[in-house]
Amino acid sequence: MPEQIAVIGLGRFGLKLAQALSAANAEVIAIDTSRQIIEAVRDQVALAVRMDATEEETLLAQGIDNVDAAVVAIGTDFEANALTTSTLKAIGVKRVISRAGSEIRGKILRRIGADDIVFPEHESAMRWVHRLMLPQLFESIELGEGQSLVQLPAPKMFIDKTLRDLNLRQKYKINVVAIRRPAAEKGGVVERYEVVIPLPDTMVTAGDVLWIIASNEAISGIPRS
Repeated sequence: MPEQIAVIGLGRFGLKLAQALSAANAEVIAIDTSRQIIEAVRDQVALAVRMDATEEETLLAQGIDNVDAAVVAIGTDFEANALTTSTLKAIGVKRVISRAGSEIRGKILRRIGADDIVFPEHESAMRWVHRLMLPQLFESIELGEGQSLVQLPAPKMFIDKTLRDLNLRQKYKINVVAIRRPAAEKGGVVERYEVVIPLPDTMVTAGDVLWIIASNEAISGIPRS
């Protein structure tokens, strides 16, 4: 079942995020107060709704309390951003990510319930697509032209199999370019890692972290476990 994600506030960042999430097969509910914006995005997402997201009853009527995550991308009205954030948490949304224009505003939003803060001036929409679709992701670097380099723990279904057996390029259209592997452990704590250059017969083991280059669409399709 696809991730259901609400994106509230369809300015430049919010619109790009909603479009990219939808392209990554998420079920996106796009919300804004502008009729013109909602009409423009209607065919690009699962549901586009013109509404005031600060009102609890309106959010509940649209089933926003059942989404997997909600991104408050309102950038021009901090009061509306803060009110929406607190209302989303009040109705039980599992994960709320709120946009902040400064560190101080980010701290305020965290205090009223935001689980994560996004700073659009420093973070791209695609980085957040990866973080929302792959919660286990460690790092994501955009390489340009729809390609990214990501770092994530090996999914359980990959462990104890060789890269040849996994056939990742054919099945998932991803390329493993390096593996970071625990090399030494003391008292249950990993003290040193080694970098393994992957070959077809390289076995993926528990604790491995994979460095993967692929299209953003393919990255979103990597198994979670």
